[in-house]
Amino acid sequence: MPILNPVNQPRQFLEYLFQVAVHRALPLHNTVAFLPPPPKGRTLVLGAGKAAGAMAQAVEAHWPADAPLSGLVVTRYHHIPTRPPGLSQRIDVVEAAHPVPDDAGMAASERILALTQGLTKDDLVLCLISGGGSALLMLPAEGLMLQDKQRISRELLHSGATISEMNCVRKHLSRIKGGRLALACAPARVVTLAISDVPGDDLTVIASGPTVADPSTSEEALSILKRYRIALPEPVAELLASGVLETPKPDNPAFYDHSIHLIATPQQSLEAAADAARAAGLAAYILSDEMEGESREVGKVHAALARAVARKAQPFQKPCVILSGGETTVTVRPVAPGTPRGRGGRAGEFCLGLAQALQGQAHVFALAADTDGIDGVEDNAGAWVEPATLERAKCLGMKLDEYLDRNDAYGYFAALGDLVTTGPTHTNVNDFRVVLVL
Repeated sequence: MPILNPVNQPRQFLEYLFQVAVHRALPLHNTVAFLPPPPKGRTLVLGAGKAAGAMAQAVEAHWPADAPLSGLVVTRYHHIPTRPPGLSQRIDVVEAAHPVPDDAGMAASERILALTQGLTKDDLVLCLISGGGSALLMLPAEGLMLQDKQRISRELLHSGATISEMNCVRKHLSRIKGGRLALACAPARVVTLAISDVPGDDLTVIASGPTVADPSTSEEALSILKRYRIALPEPVAELLASGVLETPKPDNPAFYDHSIHLIATPQQSLEAAADAARAAGLAAYILSDEMEGESREVGKVHAALARAVARKAQPFQKPCVILSGGETTVTVRPVAPGTPRGRGGRAGEFCLGLAQALQGQAHVFALAADTDGIDGVEDNAGAWVEPATLERAKCLGMKLDEYLDRNDAYGYFAALGDLVTTGPTHTNVNDFRVVLVL
């Protein structure tokens, strides 16, 4: 794709930078360098996440044709990529719900555990993990029903809890996450290939670390549930408090011969976008790949920085792009009776907070999107903000504050024609945010 002119085509230019970031994280050209040699025995591929289907295809494309290969991965509905012509399928790919789990995810997880039966020390388990795996790889702990896990998932998602907090709870209420899948694979060797979607690339948090020893504790999980006022069935609460549901720890010998490789990270995608911006003649600054906090508040911070650059040329020289990644949160506000609940995800709410604080600042444009192509549970990846955003909305009788109050970023930007829509990208390195100051 030719490099676009950021001055004459700011929206197209920012969408181009997003595409560059996504391309850097695609499994097909990030996998081969980390594949181990075929073992003496058989190779079993297991996995879960929004990128699991694309990761499985990458393994199939690069695995020796004469070496045994089989397995099963689970991905989100509508996230199975088109199969390249001539590529044989040796790994089953099934679909399930995200972010709230369903019975299809539970059935897939039961199948995955069943496939680990009979493994030997001569066998290799190649585990493919990416963001979304926490919901897709779902087997409730003893005493929990699927309906319980669904309710807890919804309440966590609406609570404003961080991804680390949510996954601490998920690990302790699961029979497959938090290192338990690795225990099931013993005595086979386990090699995990992961695409990071979490701040700091914490391997124990990505998809709730199914093959990684877990340093968090049942006590921490209980504390998180109490902090956000999320109830457990009393028998399960007692099991958690007693330590019966504790996860396997780093000193467990089952992890000694395991290895894990990050094949794509948020920082790598941000650096790719920064390089593309520099090639277009702009300065590029990466704030961080691990930003957290309320999406609307993070948007306001980015706006303050952009206004300082636009007005005072500090702390950065313009023209420039300012990039950031990480995983922000949205605390869903209660709405008045009869008021429809808003739609939207982290990227859209960031853009609402950004537009509110920019107040139409001249020469500042921005795009925020989720690199998996889906902002929350909607059909858009994110949204776009320009100097005329507030004025255009005003002409339509729209008040930004009202949309923020009901968490309705989708409704606001859809009315303006400013949603960024890509469809599933088949990877996931979390939030991508870019602010252009001309």
